Formats: sequence, structure tokens, C-alpha cells
Amino acid sequence: MSPARELFRLARPLHLLFAALTYTLGAGIARYLGASIHWPAFWLGLLAVLALQAAPPLLVEIFRLPLTPRLPGETVRQRERFRTLLLQVSYAALTLYGVAVLTLFLTRSLNLSAGILLTLDLLLLMAYAVPPIRLAGNGYGELVLAFVLAALVPAIAFLLQRTEFHRLLPLTAFPLTLLALACFLAADFPTFAADQKTGRRSLLVRLTWQRAVPVHHVLVLAAFLLFAAAPLVGVPWTLAWPVFLALPFAAAQVVWLQRIANGGRTLWRFFVPLTAAVFGLTAYLLALTFWIR
Repeated sequence: MSPARELFRLARPLHLLFAALTYTLGAGIARYLGASIHWPAFWLGLLAVLALQAAPPLLVEIFRLPLTPRLPGETVRQRERFRTLLLQVSYAALTLYGVAVLTLFLTRSLNLSAGILLTLDLLLLMAYAVPPIRLAGNGYGELVLAFVLAALVPAIAFLLQRTEFHRLLPLTAFPLTLLALACFLAADFPTFAADQKTGRRSLLVRLTWQRAVPVHHVLVLAAFLLFAAAPLVGVPWTLAWPVFLALPFAAAQVVWLQRIANGGRTLWRFFVPLTAAVFGLTAYLLALTFWIR
């Protein structure tokens, strides 16, 4: 694999897509509540979020053990050269984030609440990727990613358009966070054996396979139950019902993982994209609903 393709893979383009979807959702909630979208702030905020989201997975790779080979037959010199490239690209991404935030500040588009959340986003993702904390390697990284993508990113987009919180934001973000966590937990299953062998403590390794399967099921079920209960806490049903278009895929996700746990064929190439599709489709349906209402 060429360095460019490997770099693209390590940047986790799917996570960037998730961030774009949830950011659009946050802005859509602000628009639904009557805010006039300030487009320069919208695009600068999106640039900051995506740039910051791209850096941590590259930093995770940089801080792996230097003697750990990326590819079969790779020499130490090739590995060090690639690590230097990762360092340069991650620095560029963080610089782009800083420029976007500084531009928001200088143009007076950055209120205090949004600035605090952008700073929190930076601190959490650095704690995820960089020693000595390095949550990506101790079983808590998936929790951080789920919170950042499904809760923090839409909150940033929302507060760049409005100066105060609204209950629609947490009522939407919390069930979405549960789905994101189920997605990231499911993504650990194909690498479970390798993670145990190399000593990487993913969330799945920390939970163990036997506990992780029911936890996954509960996360998916709880998310859709919370969406179903949304009208009870004042969220219009017209905003909540579109997410249930993703329910058949969520049901298939639960059934398929249980089938694997019972000794069935794994077919990870089907299951992992399915879990990503459930989260991505739910975020898309929510964002679309808020933008067109």
C-alpha cells in the first residue's frame, strides 16, 4: 500500500463523515429553533472540527512502539520515514484547526460557550491520542470518540449559531451517543484476537467478548427507546419518527452480532459497515429532518 493510501486510511475518513453529519445536525437544530445560519461561522467551525478530528488517529499511529512494523517486510528506515510524514500531516491538521478557531475569534463569530467546547474537543482528542493518558490504548478511547462525535460536535455547531443551550440538543445527542458507542464497540470485534495478542486494550478487550455482546444490544435498544420516548419530554413526534427508518438496520445489527456470538459465520466485512450505516443513517435522518422543518 502506498504511503498516500495508508495515510488516507489512518485518517479515518468514515469518522470525518460522521463528524460532518453530526455538525450539520447541530446547526440544523439551531435553524429549527429560529436562528439565521451565519454561514462563515458554519464553514469555519466545520473546518475546525474536521481538521481536529483528522489529527488524533495519526498521532495514535505515531506513538505506537517504534519497533512495531506497519507492513510485512518493512524496514526501520521506511517506518521512521512514514512516522515523520504522519507527524507533519498531524501538525498541519492541528495548525488548520488553530487558524479556523482564530479566524472565528477575530471575526467575532466565536462566543464563550462555543470556544469552551472547541477547547474541550481539543483536550479530549489529545488525551485520546497522546501519552501519558492515551485513552486509545486503555479501553476508554471509544467512549471519548462517541461523546465527541455524537454530543460535542453538534453542540459546537449549535453554539456557533446560538449563544444558549436548548433541551433539544441533549435530547437528540444522548441517544445518538449510545449508537455511536455501539458502532465503535462493534468495530473492535474483528481485531479482538489481534488486540489481545499485541496487548492493546480496546473497549471490547476491557469488557470481554461475553459482556460486550449484551452491552452492544442494550446500547442499540436504549437509543431507539429514547427516540421513541422523545414526545414524552416535549420533542415533537415529527422530529423523532424519521430515525425509525434506520430501525430495521439496527435490528439486523443486533441479530447478526448475536448470531456470531452463538458460533455463526463472522462476515465482518458485512457487519462492521452495517453498524456504521446505522449510526450514519440515524445522524443523517435527524439532520435532514431539522433542516427541512
